[in-house]
Amino acid sequence: MRRTTLSVRDRRLRWNTFYLLLEQNCELIMAVEEFDVLIVGAGFSGLYTLHRFRQQGYSVRVLEAADGIGGTWYWNTYPGARCDAESIDYSYSFSPELEQEWTWTERYAAQPEILRYVDHVVERFDLRRDIRTGARVVTADYDENSVRWDVAIESGERFRSRYLIFATGGLSAPLEPPFPGVERFTGESYRTQMWPHEPVDLRGKRVAVVGTGSSGVQLIPVVAEQAARLTVFQRTANFSVPGRNRPLTAEEIERVKRDYPTVPAAQRNSHAGLNLHSTDLASTDMTESEQRARLEEQWALGGSFEMAVAFSDVALKMDANGLVADFIRAKIREQIGDRHRADLLTPRDHPYVGKRPCVDHGYYETFNRDNVDLVDIRSDPIAEITPTGITLTSGIEYETDVIVYANGYDAITGAINRIDIRGRGGKSLRELWSDGPRTYLGYGVAGFPNLLMVGGPGSPSIVVMAIALAEQQVEWLLNCLDHLRAAGIEEFEPTERAQDSWTELVAQLAAAIPAYANTESSYYNGANVPGKPRGYPMFMGGWVFYRQICGDVAAQGYVEFKPPARG
Repeated sequence: MRRTTLSVRDRRLRWNTFYLLLEQNCELIMAVEEFDVLIVGAGFSGLYTLHRFRQQGYSVRVLEAADGIGGTWYWNTYPGARCDAESIDYSYSFSPELEQEWTWTERYAAQPEILRYVDHVVERFDLRRDIRTGARVVTADYDENSVRWDVAIESGERFRSRYLIFATGGLSAPLEPPFPGVERFTGESYRTQMWPHEPVDLRGKRVAVVGTGSSGVQLIPVVAEQAARLTVFQRTANFSVPGRNRPLTAEEIERVKRDYPTVPAAQRNSHAGLNLHSTDLASTDMTESEQRARLEEQWALGGSFEMAVAFSDVALKMDANGLVADFIRAKIREQIGDRHRADLLTPRDHPYVGKRPCVDHGYYETFNRDNVDLVDIRSDPIAEITPTGITLTSGIEYETDVIVYANGYDAITGAINRIDIRGRGGKSLRELWSDGPRTYLGYGVAGFPNLLMVGGPGSPSIVVMAIALAEQQVEWLLNCLDHLRAAGIEEFEPTERAQDSWTELVAQLAAAIPAYANTESSYYNGANVPGKPRGYPMFMGGWVFYRQICGDVAAQGYVEFKPPARG
């Protein structure tokens, strides 16, 4: 074997290279940023968490996967994207100055306006300096010796913190299109959950939209006005109620700004964190003519949530639910000229509110257009995506230039479960939740010290208006931390007993509410995700009841949060 002799110069170059690499690696190892609190997610919940924890003197960093701020409102830029709660309700309430200086222009704000509101809040409260965008979290490991969370992002950079808070949102883990051949399509493909931020020109094109949930219902009327031909592929018809959107008048804006101080209190005393025209009367408290008048009154107001409170027992009694459902079904048929299409678009397989009902702006009328087709893929499912379009099981092929997938999310747990989270002893959160999520109050998980959640599983999550819920939960968490730290407790987690009891209560409440118990398939219960355990991983007892329970826990000194037992 021949031995190579290196010159002095070559040896020096090699040693210099070695020391340079060593120095770079050392810098990488040493450059672990440490904070009191790490927050995952820069949507409405994450931003408020940042604001309040920073106000309380904690050092904070937010890690956001997207290249911009706003959570769902950053990603969902598809045509027609709009809030399904009224703008006045869908606002922060923590700052009277913010309420007065910001003016909503429409009853239901569109995505661009909501994102402008987010940007205004971020600048108004100087939040941007503590937010790291383009930082998708991939692992989070708990170090029992240092009592710190070690968090890594896709780039390999690491962060450490005493407290780790997930504000990832209930609808932020988009599902891949579940059809074979998606990658073979030679036309344009888009997903509503990850729409391009650049303009998409659909004029004169043949467009296929797959999915008629909330995103599809909002998107379809807008696309129909642009496309040469629109073909809608529907598996499940959903309930939708006209939102009756319109610009807010100067008089309304003046009244709203005057009455803003009353809005948070009304929200806190509501079932879903919304100011609705609700009633304490059950359907059985009214005559048939009074029932009909009440339904017409709520229909005229607009919005699916108004119909949900037409009677006090809509979710609790199937007879009452049937009154509302049949009324909406009749209204759907009135809006569509073609009887066959009307039948296909009329929901029959679930109670009203069993799935999240939609708020639409011209959805059903769209199917009266000559350039719109409706394909029932429940009776004839999609077999594959071909290079030129969509082929059904029957062999029928629809050629198209553009396919838009509006096939939804892995709700509630999806975003958290996509991160490899390890607690005490290397315990995997994903494995712990393999049969469904287990939490205490939706705030914490046994075996995962100092891991906290805002809007997570076990809380009211997506069945309560997200901003109002976030404000309540963040305030509760801050008070909890203050109490525990005053008692000298810097490391804590809920007890197994409390977690088991809460998880059982969450399941019992969902099972006891007929509207949910009689719904077989919904993203609420995970049925839209193959292999996901079925169940309702959110507190269905209403926000008033949830707040009352949280208040009782606080009054009792947060006794179910304890330091981890060391073996």
